[in-house]
Amino acid sequence: MPERYQIRPIVSWTDPVTADRQSSGVFRATWENTLALLEDEAERLDVRGPIVMQIDVSQPDIRADGMLRARARVGAFPGVAVSFTSRFGPLRYATDAYEQRWAGSLPGWQANVRAIALALEALRAVDRYGVTKRGEQYQGWTALPAARAQSSRWFTDAGDALAWMKRCAGGEATEDPKALYKLLGRKMHPDMPDGNTDLWERLDAAATILGVRNGDG
Repeated sequence: MPERYQIRPIVSWTDPVTADRQSSGVFRATWENTLALLEDEAERLDVRGPIVMQIDVSQPDIRADGMLRARARVGAFPGVAVSFTSRFGPLRYATDAYEQRWAGSLPGWQANVRAIALALEALRAVDRYGVTKRGEQYQGWTALPAARAQSSRWFTDAGDALAWMKRCAGGEATEDPKALYKLLGRKMHPDMPDGNTDLWERLDAAATILGVRNGDG
């Protein structure tokens, strides 16, 4: 997967949950073909910056460059949220409509990424008759500001997240969220002596709400 894409954990699934999912086997395309389709649609939308894919994975399973580690363990929940900044502003698409039911078929999360790519292709097709001049068909998917769009089981809002980070920093606390994130990241990473996965995931959730994760802003 090229650096154009960034994998991030799903902090909390706030979209509707599909009760009766379809099999990912309905898609015969390869993962590479799906990425090519998504990239093509992104170029047509003049996407700037990375295409962020949030999936059911823990932060330690993601490399520093935003890609999955070779032996990453993706969770059972197949839901995916794809977001990016386009010429129509920040857009976000999410679905959990497909799941893997047998070996050999696409993993559920990959099938859901393909569903989103195909949806983007279908939305673009609306333009063929010259009716939509300002991207009206994309308005329903405009991404909410980070503090509203992101919620978690740990924090109620951005203020709550920042307060927790400052408490953890103690005497080294600062009012700069990005500086706090870097400071705490060096202490809480699971590879550090005092770090652990739970603290790291909580820090990642706080930084996501505040919009200061690596690659943000």
